[in-house]
Amino acid sequence: MPLTATEIRNTKAGARPAKLFDSGGLFLLVNPNGSKWWRFKYRFDGKEKLLSLGVYPDVGLKEAREKRDEARKRVAAGIDPSLARKADKTARIERAANSFEVVAREWVAKFSKTWVALYTERVLHRLEKDVFPRIGGRPIAEIEPPELLQVVRRIEGRGALETARRMLSVCGQVFRYAVATGRAKSDPSRDLKGAIARAPVRHMASITDPAKVGELMRAIEGYSGYPVSHAALRLAPLFFVRPGELRRAEWLEFDLDAAMWTIPAARMKTRKQNSRDQVVPLSRQALEILRELNKLTGHGRYVFPSTRTRERPMSENTVNAALRRLGYTKDEMTGHGFRAMARTILDEHLNFRPEVIEQQLAHTVRDPQGRAYNRTTHLAERRKMMQGWADYLAALATGAAVVPIRKTG
Repeated sequence: MPLTATEIRNTKAGARPAKLFDSGGLFLLVNPNGSKWWRFKYRFDGKEKLLSLGVYPDVGLKEAREKRDEARKRVAAGIDPSLARKADKTARIERAANSFEVVAREWVAKFSKTWVALYTERVLHRLEKDVFPRIGGRPIAEIEPPELLQVVRRIEGRGALETARRMLSVCGQVFRYAVATGRAKSDPSRDLKGAIARAPVRHMASITDPAKVGELMRAIEGYSGYPVSHAALRLAPLFFVRPGELRRAEWLEFDLDAAMWTIPAARMKTRKQNSRDQVVPLSRQALEILRELNKLTGHGRYVFPSTRTRERPMSENTVNAALRRLGYTKDEMTGHGFRAMARTILDEHLNFRPEVIEQQLAHTVRDPQGRAYNRTTHLAERRKMMQGWADYLAALATGAAVVPIRKTG
């Protein structure tokens, strides 16, 4: 007689294992500890075998019979269900080992050695936020262009067009790494070129009119906030480095006697393995500010430590927040805007050579043979330029007339 649900519920565990037979080789094994296991008994190649079909009550009588019928079909087709299950498990393990997330994290671990730490953090954060929740568990070889397009469309849908474009590029690098390591046949991102709209070019707000620059310099001198923030605000226009390079500055990078700040390549924006350290000659004005600041923060690692802990640099918004306190909106001036200010005025008003300006901005500049200049090229001219720039800003702050410097070279 086939089993009934009532019979199964009423069966109590005994001192020995008991078998409650259903039909077609299906039975329920009732163990002395009270656990109940579904088993399917079958013969394959002349040998009797058992296949586990789950635990009661997680697997009820109806489901157990369906699993038995599926196993019987395999036996009839000449397939051993036990071996098929092992093969399915192996395939699942292999699929999981070659999921997009596994391959992506392996790619990051391999190539991040040549990246700036901040870039590595951003890539992982964006993958974890926007990509892994969607396709992270999918076998990378099975992901098709439409599926990848849905991922980047979600990013695009919230208005982050540039992030969507960059993540499509990152995913493409992951897929090409999977192809190179034999875990995918193609890169679906190649078929999505042009599918994401390009974000409109946005220029950082900056003040480039000399008269207004003079007003800004006077406002900066009159800033009454936290002394470390004030020092950062005063040095930002003198250095015109990227905001992240300024706020992460460490005292070990400075040689005040030699009037030199050397920013390690690892902290530069570039992610190329052959990137070079950046040298920033220090003007007299910058040295004066740094020596005063050294009395406050020189015993620690960071030149501009956080107000909460000296183990971290100041917030990335510190300089911008100080500018807002001075009354400058984000559409008028930003911390990054000091770079555009310097680039414009050094060229148009002080007449320094563009290649010298660009090199001081840490942009890649090449010689006539197409080779990138090293970090010390034009150093004497750059020293002159940085001092001339500091003197010019000081003169603007006092309202003095400034005579342009004759072009050199």
